[in-house]
Amino acid sequence: MEWIILSAVVGLASIAWLGLPALLRSMGLHRRFAAPKRNLKGRRALVIATSHDTLGDTGKKTGVFASEMTAPYYTFLDAGMTVDVASIKGGIIPVEPMSVKWPLKSNHDDRFLKDNDLRQKVAAAKSVSELDGGQYDAVFLAGGWGAAFDFEQSPELGRLLLQADDGGAVIGGVCHGPLGLLAARRGNGQPLVNGRALTAVTDKQVKELGITHTPRHPERDLRAAGALFQSSTRFRDIFASHVTVDGRLVTGQNQNDGAEAADRMMQVILDAPRKGD
Repeated sequence: MEWIILSAVVGLASIAWLGLPALLRSMGLHRRFAAPKRNLKGRRALVIATSHDTLGDTGKKTGVFASEMTAPYYTFLDAGMTVDVASIKGGIIPVEPMSVKWPLKSNHDDRFLKDNDLRQKVAAAKSVSELDGGQYDAVFLAGGWGAAFDFEQSPELGRLLLQADDGGAVIGGVCHGPLGLLAARRGNGQPLVNGRALTAVTDKQVKELGITHTPRHPERDLRAAGALFQSSTRFRDIFASHVTVDGRLVTGQNQNDGAEAADRMMQVILDAPRKGD
């Protein structure tokens, strides 16, 4: 997958290599979102990642795209929240190898690589089957190609999201993460996303990156479930950015939007507290 991402990000062979990260940021990749100071001490957040580590039958390693986990995690943590990390099966969360390599790793990923506490959480994640979504104020679905293989396919994730929704939590996600919303269906079979405005990685970006053989595609499948899909576009959608807020559902388009989506989730918590708060 490494060569696919690099070829999609640039035809930049003529550009000085040392200036590439700054150039990519200026184009929109891993934009620096300056989150306002917030105090949510005593609140709890849960960041959920994939357990799937292989890109189909290609044999290429994949998993969660690092910044789609680290950006929301640190945004919640820096606001004083207690933040748990879970995955579909529990145990080691696979991380997309290229996402923690220069020049595509973000400042949040640099922090992660030096953070023993978060590294331990990622090495021994809780399983979604162990958790009660109703115990959290915020539940965030991290993206990455791995989520296309096990998020919608997990009835336990669907159960947790319905618990969170019933409990008044704010649910969010970024990139492929919102595919997990498709696992949440009421007893009548109605998808939780039906009639809801949201965003996720676009069909255009999937095509541009050349990863069209995954079992689920966020834009295509969320639209099919009745979601009111919104997005932005650029000459390459990997550089696009968009965050949608629909009540207690907050979603980001791709790897650029994790911090803003998490911050907007916290704003919803502060603006519309649960009963009894």
